[in-house]
Amino acid sequence: MTSLACPNCNSPRLFKNGLRKLRTGEKVQTYICRECAHRFTEPRPLQVSTERRFLRAGGIFVGNQICAQEAKNLEPQTEIKTVAGEITQQDTKGKIVEFSWWMKKQGYKDGTILSRTKLLKIMVKRGANLYDPETIKDVIAKQSWSEGRKENAVNAYTTFLTMTDGTWNPPIYCRIRKIPFIPKEDEIDALIASCSPKGAALLQTLKETAARVGEAWSLKWIELDTENRTLRLTPEKGSNPRISKISSKLLSMLLALPRKSDHIFGSYPLSGYRTCFTRQRKRAAIKLGNPRLLQITFHTFRHWKATMEYHRTKDILYVMRLLGHKSIKNTLVYTQLIDFPEDDEFVCKVAKTVQEASQLIENGFEFICAIDDAKLFRKRK
Repeated sequence: MTSLACPNCNSPRLFKNGLRKLRTGEKVQTYICRECAHRFTEPRPLQVSTERRFLRAGGIFVGNQICAQEAKNLEPQTEIKTVAGEITQQDTKGKIVEFSWWMKKQGYKDGTILSRTKLLKIMVKRGANLYDPETIKDVIAKQSWSEGRKENAVNAYTTFLTMTDGTWNPPIYCRIRKIPFIPKEDEIDALIASCSPKGAALLQTLKETAARVGEAWSLKWIELDTENRTLRLTPEKGSNPRISKISSKLLSMLLALPRKSDHIFGSYPLSGYRTCFTRQRKRAAIKLGNPRLLQITFHTFRHWKATMEYHRTKDILYVMRLLGHKSIKNTLVYTQLIDFPEDDEFVCKVAKTVQEASQLIENGFEFICAIDDAKLFRKRK
């Protein structure tokens, strides 16, 4: 009998990840690859419908490599059938498939397609009628969701009505903006040290570049300049492209990774590593006895870098360029994330030559003054 191997990298080194219950009631074993963090189930006869695969993939047939033209052919062409004046379940599913493909044709991002489709399915499952806006309002109001999630549900249904040329009077939900959690640098370094080599390299990249995790995960080897120690970041969410300087430490960590594809961190989905990161973070929090580590997410590194850079430079335009923001309104939040005490402790260094002064500046020290032939520099601890 052939041993089980990862379908992504063919590695036989696997973790069991519990049982998964299918719609038929059958339970199958799930696995996580210890090499590439790819998550998969035991090979079994395909029982999931084409329509369900379409919805799971956010309108893209990634699992079975079905082309976009075949997806287009799945658009329901029949009229809506009713039973006793109600929309049948099959018609509702067909309309959601049509909605998913319509968003794809309109140019919506895959993540947006998946999230809005999922919200519509949840509301329908909990009693909403896609053709009766009042039932949508009732279902949203009864949920224990946050204001932000309710706002997302309203936006999802508004998009659906745009496709069907419908109108409604949407409820008003105001997203509550919270100040992000900003950890200490030694906590971030401890979490990075507890991860696998590839995970540590990814987190160190987030720490030094303030990139979104999707921007870092999609990095290619050709975007790494080893001579100048820079990374060329391709933006997400309409941000500006940028080039970030990296340290020698990060450069060594990246060059130590195996080159199995054009992408630095591999060509498999980011969702596979998210599960591994959650496990590693939990293990580090227990081992170090620091529950604050559980609050650190991928986006926390971006908040931390922006906050520290603004505190160091007091230059909001520099931080804006660092983050790739097009509007300074999005950057201003980092001016109030953390209140540093006035009596911060510093490390002081003295330079007597130009070479020593250059080295200190490269290490992040700030010039204070010159006394006789010596120059004084300082850096916050």
